[in-house]
Amino acid sequence: MTEARITLDGRTLEVAEGDTLLDAARAAGIEIPTLCHDDRLDPFGGCRMCLVDLEGTRRPVPACKTTCADGMVVNCGGERLQRVRRTMVDMLLADHYQDVAVKDNELERYAVEYGVEQPSLRFDRRGAYDDRNRFIGFNPGACILCDRCVRYCDEVMQCTALEHAGQGGNALVQPTQGKSFLDTTCELCGGCVSTCPTGALYEKQATRNGAVTEQECAKTSTICTYCGVGCSLDLNVKDGRVIKVTAETGVGANDGHLCNKGRFAFDFIHHPDRLTEPLLRGDDGELHPASWEEALARVADGLGAVKQQHGPDALAFLASSRCTNEDVYLLQKLARAAAGTNNVHSCAAT
Repeated sequence: MTEARITLDGRTLEVAEGDTLLDAARAAGIEIPTLCHDDRLDPFGGCRMCLVDLEGTRRPVPACKTTCADGMVVNCGGERLQRVRRTMVDMLLADHYQDVAVKDNELERYAVEYGVEQPSLRFDRRGAYDDRNRFIGFNPGACILCDRCVRYCDEVMQCTALEHAGQGGNALVQPTQGKSFLDTTCELCGGCVSTCPTGALYEKQATRNGAVTEQECAKTSTICTYCGVGCSLDLNVKDGRVIKVTAETGVGANDGHLCNKGRFAFDFIHHPDRLTEPLLRGDDGELHPASWEEALARVADGLGAVKQQHGPDALAFLASSRCTNEDVYLLQKLARAAAGTNNVHSCAAT
C-alpha cells in the first residue's frame, strides 16, 4: 500500500495515501470535532466543524474531505481554529431548539466545550412534525440540516424516504414530499435515528415514559436473535427495563446498522402475555404451569405417538429464525437421528 508522510500538529506521521486528514488525526489520537460526518457515509464537509490549517492554503480546509498527500503540514488546533469552531457552534445553535433529550446531543456537547452558553441570535423555530408511525419521531426544531439522515437513507439503505427541501431560511429535512414515513420508501430501520447528531430524529418508544437518554441507561452488548446474520447490538436498560436498542459503528458484522426488528421489536421482553415458564394443558382443557421435565416428556410422547401411528415422515421440524447455528444443527440431528425424518427447515433460510 502506498504511504504518504505528513506533519500533523508537529508530529511526523506515515499514513495510507487516500486517507483523509480526519482519518490520520484519529489514528494519531488527535480529536477533531465533527457534526455532519459519519464514518459509514461519504465525506460531506457541510458543518465546517472539522476545519484545520493546511500550510500553503489561504483558508482552513475541512479535514473530513481533504485527502492526505506527501509533504502536507497541518495544524489541527490553536486559538484561530478554536475561534472558528466556536463561531460554527454559535451559528448552528441559532435555529436549534431541543425539547426532548433522548440521546447525547453532539451540538450541545460542543456548545459546552467551546463555551457557547446562548447563541448570538435566534431564528424562528421550525414547525412540529407529528408522524403517525409508531417508532420514529421527528423534532424539526432540533435539526441542524447536517443531512446525515438523508445521506444515510440514500447511501446505505438506497431509498429516498428523506429529503432536504427548500433553501435558505426555508430549508428543512422531511420525509419525501412531506408525507408520513409510512407513505415513503422508508423501511423503519431507524438508521436515520442512529446517525442524527442532535436527537431531531428519535425513538418514540424511548420517550413514552418520559425522556430517557442513553447516558441514563446501563448498556448490555449482545447479539440480535431475529435472524442468522448475527448483528451486534446494545440493550439500553433503565430500572430493569429495556428502553431502546442501539448499535455501535465499527462493531460486528452490521457496523452499527440494524433492521426494523433488531432496533424496535423488543416490546415482547416486558409484554404481560410473554410466556416465562412451560405450560401443559390439563384434563380440564386449561393450561397449567409445569416443569421443563414434564413439558419435554409430553412433547416426546406426542411425537412418538405420531411416528408410531403414521410413520416418521408425518413429522416435520421447523427452527425459529432466532435460533443460533448451533441450535439449528442440533434440531436437524434430532429430526434425522431421533425421529428419522428429513423434514427439517429453518425460517431464517440463511
